[in-house]
Amino acid sequence: MTEQAPPVASPVNRHTVHAKGREKLKAHAAMLLFAALIAGSFSFGGMAARHMDAGPLTLWRYLMTVVVMGALTFGILRVPFRAPQRIWRFALLGALIAVYMLTMFVALEFTSPVQTGAVFTLMPLISAGFALLFIGQKTRPDVFIALVIAAFGAIWVIFRADIQAILSFDVGRGELIFFVGVICHGAYVPLIRKFNQGDNPVAFGFWVVVFTIPWLLPTGAIPLATTDFLNLPPMVWATIAYLSVITTALTFMLLQYASMRLPAPKVLGYGYLTPTFIILLEGVLGHSWASPAVFLGALVTAAGLLVMGLLRD
Repeated sequence: MTEQAPPVASPVNRHTVHAKGREKLKAHAAMLLFAALIAGSFSFGGMAARHMDAGPLTLWRYLMTVVVMGALTFGILRVPFRAPQRIWRFALLGALIAVYMLTMFVALEFTSPVQTGAVFTLMPLISAGFALLFIGQKTRPDVFIALVIAAFGAIWVIFRADIQAILSFDVGRGELIFFVGVICHGAYVPLIRKFNQGDNPVAFGFWVVVFTIPWLLPTGAIPLATTDFLNLPPMVWATIAYLSVITTALTFMLLQYASMRLPAPKVLGYGYLTPTFIILLEGVLGHSWASPAVFLGALVTAAGLLVMGLLRD
């Protein structure tokens, strides 16, 4: 009886495995850039929030983003224009993003960019729960443990490295407000995969932005229409340009790309880098450096990212 040779992977299979590996590597790189750009939105958004209320500021940002996304989608990329199907998908996703953005700017009126960035890092753990609920995507025990450990680092930053504040649950108003938005964004990520069933990802992103605007009109339409734009500081104009082009259009596409290739917890696991990036950016901008104890908490959340990246999907 002759012994059979072990099966050899075909060139086609090896090519497929390597191609998937490259796609996942690109998705990880996309989310690394995402985290750095998001950090800028907290610092610059905090500067703009000193001169303009959250409602008109968010609406102005998204009106500009519609123009940018429209030009990119149908002008530069030449995606065929098609009316959106099942509009309720875009309306729901738009509502989640609208709440997230509004609560971020409102929170920045009460607390610092570093604190809001720390709240943002709770999103992967929340997203893991929604991923299980919406698309049946289970989080392995080792991934869940990494999420929990990193969440402890985020909590340390949120409570300003004050053990007494943690024990008495003395959390600021801004942090509580933004936590509502973080919950909405945590639900948004797995819903992208659930709702996008063959749609062009860029066109899909454009329609989500379009259907975000109706949710922003009640709080932003009248104040924006009566804004004295000529007397706004240049920083507000620069912030709107950054937010609409960079941290809305570009980060939206990065998130779309990664969400279709990586599990939801890993996608938002890159948010663990946000507080570290914000601390560095705030220091460079001259807004003061965080204390070493707070920075240590940010490093713990960043370490959670490293653990997440090393674990298999």
